[in-house]
Amino acid sequence: MAARRPTRFTLYPMQAAQLGPVAPHERTQSAFDLFLIFAGANIVATTLQVGAALAGDYTPATALGLIFVGSVLGAALVAALAPLGPRLGVPSVIAARAALGTRGAALVALLLYLTNFAWIAVNNVIAASVCARALGPAGSERVWAVGLGLLATAIVAFGPRAVGLADRLAVPLMLVVGAVLTLACLRLPAPPPRPSSTASLVRGLDVVVGYQVSWLLMFADYSRYTPSERKSLVAVFLGLALTSMWFMPIGWLAARTAGSSDPGAMLLATGVGTAGALLISLATLTTNFVNIYLSSLAWKSLLPKTGDQAAIWSIGVIGTALGLFSGPWLERYSDLMLILGSVLVPVGAVLFAHFFVVRTATRVEDLYDRLGPFSRHGGFAPAGVIAWIAGAVTYHAAGSIGSTIAGFVVAVTVYVAVARGVNVKG
Repeated sequence: MAARRPTRFTLYPMQAAQLGPVAPHERTQSAFDLFLIFAGANIVATTLQVGAALAGDYTPATALGLIFVGSVLGAALVAALAPLGPRLGVPSVIAARAALGTRGAALVALLLYLTNFAWIAVNNVIAASVCARALGPAGSERVWAVGLGLLATAIVAFGPRAVGLADRLAVPLMLVVGAVLTLACLRLPAPPPRPSSTASLVRGLDVVVGYQVSWLLMFADYSRYTPSERKSLVAVFLGLALTSMWFMPIGWLAARTAGSSDPGAMLLATGVGTAGALLISLATLTTNFVNIYLSSLAWKSLLPKTGDQAAIWSIGVIGTALGLFSGPWLERYSDLMLILGSVLVPVGAVLFAHFFVVRTATRVEDLYDRLGPFSRHGGFAPAGVIAWIAGAVTYHAAGSIGSTIAGFVVAVTVYVAVARGVNVKG
């Protein structure tokens, strides 16, 4: 008798952080669900903050131009890798082994695991601050932070289909509330003009692109549940690009009006305190779904014997706890973004070069073989590691001409040159 095909929202608690490949007949997630996951992850206070970061240096026309171009470029890089999910059926940290080697990919997984604690803490702290101001009671920030953190963890523990169901409920509501916030911003009086700034245009572009690329390491984690490569690409691109082009300008306008980039002050300046608190709360849940899930996959790629539930709950609880004591180190948030950009842009370039320029054939079973071809050279793929380092160095050195584009181009060029040189020698 043929096995019963699972319904779309059947919950699989024991597959909440599935590290193995997804069989073709199990790829039943719709492109719309994939779109909602990325859109829900990007409709968040940190997206508003990117727009707010541009408020002090750029005019409305310049800021809108940077947001449009940066959103398209950054989303295109993430979306270009999304077809690898349906093609291979494996999570991102496993797919990375083909280009970086088993230990090279493990370094990426470790970085992802550690930095996602910061993302979880940041999101919880921002939401808690807004909710305490708008909904009360006074001094309840820690209660809100703990409640939101544990709720997001519990939903992720029920698996990808539970996250998909939650997103189907939360994201449309977020769109409605976001529309209310947009209308409120459009009714605000024109912000006072500021003196012209000498801020670099390429620097502003790096800020926008870098934020988009911060989602790069989830390129295959959810798209592997979708059967179509083309539809996965479109869903990921639209989920990231449209939400950024919507929310970043709101952040710019709210910050200009409030005269501050503090999220609470920005929302109060728009006059939508309660609705804003609801939006930020839902946004915190949907983006932390992704952060917890990615960290769980990263941890299990390092320690495969770890149980799904142990990985998910430990990550969610630690991230939530850090949000209670995160004040001092969260002040260096911009430094974290620069570090992530310098690492993730070259990684994306290496993966793009491996799979779409050199087009090296990859067998899924080899990605899981600890003694297979991706474990040679001490587990580090020479072409991938050299290109990664070259791209990271370029990213830091090319600030005056545009770190993101320069780092990407150099990493792709170096990878292609080294990989083809190795093949010729072989």
